[in-house]
Amino acid sequence: MARDPVTVAGVIRLHDTATGQVRELAQREPGKVTFYVCGPTVYDVPHIGHGRAVLTYDVLRRYLEWTGLEVRHVSNITDVDDNIIKRAQRDGKTEPEVAREFEDVWWDAMDRLGALRPTDTPRATEYIDRMVELVGELVDRGLAYETSDGVYLQVEKIDGYGLLARQPLDSLRSGARVEANDEKRSPLDFALWKKAKPGEPSWSSPWGDGRPGWHTECVVMSLDLLGDGFDLHTGGMDLMFPHHENERAQAVALGRDFAHHWTHHAFITSGGDKMSKSLNNFTTLVDLLERVDKRAYRLLVLQAHYRSPLEVTPETTERAVDTLAGLDGFARRTSGLDGAVDEVLAAEFRTAMDDDLQTPAAMSVVFRAVTEGNTALDAGDRVRAGVLAVTVRDLAGALGLELEGAVDDDLDAAATALVEQRDAARAAKDWPAADAARDALVAAGWVVEDTPEGTKIRRA
Repeated sequence: MARDPVTVAGVIRLHDTATGQVRELAQREPGKVTFYVCGPTVYDVPHIGHGRAVLTYDVLRRYLEWTGLEVRHVSNITDVDDNIIKRAQRDGKTEPEVAREFEDVWWDAMDRLGALRPTDTPRATEYIDRMVELVGELVDRGLAYETSDGVYLQVEKIDGYGLLARQPLDSLRSGARVEANDEKRSPLDFALWKKAKPGEPSWSSPWGDGRPGWHTECVVMSLDLLGDGFDLHTGGMDLMFPHHENERAQAVALGRDFAHHWTHHAFITSGGDKMSKSLNNFTTLVDLLERVDKRAYRLLVLQAHYRSPLEVTPETTERAVDTLAGLDGFARRTSGLDGAVDEVLAAEFRTAMDDDLQTPAAMSVVFRAVTEGNTALDAGDRVRAGVLAVTVRDLAGALGLELEGAVDDDLDAAATALVEQRDAARAAKDWPAADAARDALVAAGWVVEDTPEGTKIRRA
């Protein structure tokens, strides 16, 4: 059995869907955090909502690690699903070919986004045998039953069903969609095992060939890799019910200690509408990354609280690009300066992050440090500017936001000579010569900036 969780002073407080309150994230083992993120079903190119999900929990992980905690981060790959089957039939491929193709697309996009790879990335098809065992145990306990098309969990026998939906069982039952399957004992009962149809991928089981239901995949993989009583389960608000509720129901039915904390993030919107294909406002993450700096999307995510809708439009992304340019400009102005992190600002930053991941407030600390740092530079206070430069880099880095302020690695002798010529010409007030050096640098592909410390250049 899992040990009782312990509460460590100073650890982050997160909203818990199960209780409806912001509460401290208790740790099963001091100094370590275990959390599970529902991953993608790999049948298409990831959309920008996937990007928000990945960045939200990437920021959480990076911040926890920044505070000194050890994090085990598990996120699955659903590689068997109705959508994968349909895509395979449409494209004339096998289901494994489709899953592998779009899993590769997924990881390429996540790498381009700048997200850390999860500690573990289990595929559903690697756990089929254990899923069959779980379903068999539920059948043996009299909590699941077989029909002509599969095996279903009888949710009315599960204590507390509806916890994550924040609704009692009677309310959920009255609002449930009526399905054609009249063998189900309740419209809320869900498939643990789906019997195979002709042409579909299948695995053997006591109830005939078939494949697991979606809700069974994550409960098996999370418990296998993280163990009973793991700290945190996360995902989008659309997964609270029925997916996460149905995961939890299976663990409860088996007498297993499941996730101790549930956190969910809000949707992406465009013009006030949820981002979706049906509304014709669907934009793929790959398209977005081709159009704008990947860091701009991270900054956009950071400037909205994770439980609030995030507006993603050309206008909001352009504002993020402009804001990022200001941060980069400060990093370039202070390139080479050093100092110690300002502990007062770091404490304010941590207070914001520990209060339910208040990234907008945390970023306001970073922006204030930039403003103060620029003021210090203008006043000639390089010592204070160095402290603030280091503070900005440290706090932004805790959120995965890397600033581009260092001298370019491919600065060659010719560019160096032109920078020196421009600085000498400006010092001598030889403006034609200074302009000529600038024009030569621009022609060679450099962006030129004049600072109190001299000419700074970077690749365009």
